[in-house]
Amino acid sequence: MQSLLNPSLAEARQDVGTRPMQGRKIVDWLINETRGERFVDNIFVEMCERLAAAGVPVARATLHFRIHHPQWIGARILWRKGLSEAELQTYEYGIEDTEQYLNSPLHEFNNGAAEVRRHLDDPAADGPQYPLYDELRAGGLTDYFIWPLEHTLGKRHAVTFASDRPGGFSDEDMAVFADLLPALALVSEIRLKNRFARTLLETYVGPHASEQILAGATTRGSGVTVGAAILICDLRDFTKLSDLWPRDDVIELLNGYFDAMCEPIERHGGEILKFMGDGLLAIFPLSDPMACNNLLSAISEAQAALARLNEENVKKGHEPLGYGIGVHVGDVMYGNIGSSKRLDFTVIGPAVNIASRLENLTKVIKRPILLSRAFVEMARCQGELENLGSHPVRGLDEPIDVFAFSSNSASADSAAGA
Repeated sequence: MQSLLNPSLAEARQDVGTRPMQGRKIVDWLINETRGERFVDNIFVEMCERLAAAGVPVARATLHFRIHHPQWIGARILWRKGLSEAELQTYEYGIEDTEQYLNSPLHEFNNGAAEVRRHLDDPAADGPQYPLYDELRAGGLTDYFIWPLEHTLGKRHAVTFASDRPGGFSDEDMAVFADLLPALALVSEIRLKNRFARTLLETYVGPHASEQILAGATTRGSGVTVGAAILICDLRDFTKLSDLWPRDDVIELLNGYFDAMCEPIERHGGEILKFMGDGLLAIFPLSDPMACNNLLSAISEAQAALARLNEENVKKGHEPLGYGIGVHVGDVMYGNIGSSKRLDFTVIGPAVNIASRLENLTKVIKRPILLSRAFVEMARCQGELENLGSHPVRGLDEPIDVFAFSSNSASADSAAGA
């Protein structure tokens, strides 16, 4: 259903003669003076303040974007008169099925309406009576409308404006908005795509690597040598589980396992560089003096989260998940490796190989977490660990001293499934 907009967007755009000079100045500002501002919410706030200063009675405004994010389907930027900052709210997938969204003017707009307008000071006016209208009316607002914000390739977002002036927006006000929208669409699309690129990189390579890539580290072989505490984790018997369980159950299991492992790692300053099937590689850069201790804290919290996950799996009739973790410390080459057209931003070096060998050794020693002497000495935690002696590892001429948590009793190791 489409509400009538008077004047319509097209009519407003034709009404060039009545547009005040201040409106054109705001358009010029949007196009020529916002290049140095990265964030669209800051631009939106200043635009609304400039509109109000020019005599356009804007008291509330929102931008609604559909975004590409693993957690959120969309975001809203909300500005209110008198506030120097916008409020940012994100919406999770599934919001489109809720009563709140289905009974809203935004749903009407997204369902095909070219534009939606409501004179709030006329509660008897024809059209849907959405709860949002009552909320806006109670806040002293008199007029509200939604217009499309058209981006390239048919991408359609929404912008709303509301007035608190008796009678609402005039035809001249609507002409100012119509003049403004193409510039706002251009400015917002650039910022949204910049944010989209950053989000994609953060999602697939992590926040620190994404910063370096965006800063220009895209040449094959480019990289730096950094000191890092290295953690490699692997799920036990995953091949068997994936053969026996339904596909959706396997995906749910993996997601739960990675949540249990990854959230503590990221919370304590670690960077997850790679998911390798049912395993992961993470580093804690030694530029942070607490890196080794942070890694140990992350492991402790991950163990607790995995124990809770196993309790749920057992309740569902599944076997508890086993895992192996190898930890080492040393210099790694951190940068771009791959073919001429397909690169991977990762870490390589002997220190990574040793962490990997320790993870494999957990299967032999039957302890879920093994740490190298080099790491233990740097973390200064020998008293809290059990020395398991020297063990040969593939690729090294000399055996390596291996430690495990002394709290890992035989029963704990069995529950971990190492």
